[in-house]
Amino acid sequence: MRFRLRYLHHDLELTEGPFVIGRSAACQLSLDDPLVSRRHAILVVGEEGVTIEDDQSRNGVTVNGVRLSERTSLSPGDRIVIGSQELVLLGPDHDSKSARRVNFGNKTLPKIPSLTPAEDPHPSPTIAPAAPVSLVDPETNPTLVRKAQAFALLSGVAEKALAMGRAEEAERLLAVPVSEIVDASREGKQLSPALVDTVARFAAKLAAATANGTWVDHVIELYRAQERPCPANVIDELNTAVRRVTAIDLARLRDYVAVLHQKQGTFGPAERFLVQRIDGLERLAALR
Repeated sequence: MRFRLRYLHHDLELTEGPFVIGRSAACQLSLDDPLVSRRHAILVVGEEGVTIEDDQSRNGVTVNGVRLSERTSLSPGDRIVIGSQELVLLGPDHDSKSARRVNFGNKTLPKIPSLTPAEDPHPSPTIAPAAPVSLVDPETNPTLVRKAQAFALLSGVAEKALAMGRAEEAERLLAVPVSEIVDASREGKQLSPALVDTVARFAAKLAAATANGTWVDHVIELYRAQERPCPANVIDELNTAVRRVTAIDLARLRDYVAVLHQKQGTFGPAERFLVQRIDGLERLAALR
């Protein structure tokens, strides 16, 4: 049986023997991702099928949402997450018209920039997720779980970049996962308040660090869809951001404020106080 590995829009033909995935250029598949170890995972292709094991990586390997603790057999359709990258094992009967098939050799497929060189002799410590991925029910929305996982992993790296004064690096790392979660909120997907608050806090911090008004818009979009006021720590970050950002979508902010006033009768005292603070934020933005 011939197997292929799908990554992004590439189908990689797997030949019999070991198949090493990692960040190092010496791996058969090299992923340019700061969450991927130099040698992260090993697939072994044999006559009876394909197995995978974690090669003592920092951040682990998951198959269909379950973290590996030992060598595991794979079946066609299994989804493998390494770092923030997702790969799918395909069997011979899978239609690959939408993907570009490539012969397997040493293949480097970059996705996001690395914060540290691939050959760094001092690897980074394990990154603790900034938000638990259990915030989304994996049985009802597996796609959203993967988006939350990507954000949780990358936010740890972005936090480090911000601490080092590398705001543009952090911005590039979080642009896709934050946009995906904002889109999910806009589409009416069920997001936990804790996930929304964590994503919004990072977006507000990035707005203050980069003076990019798009991050403020992301925060407003998130809470407009949730129809609730931002928490105090997010409002604090937004107040800093609004003083630095020159291009804010004031109409979007005013629409959000209007929604909050319509629902104010359902809020408790603490939430009503937050609405007053957001009113002040709108006035501040209007003066810019």
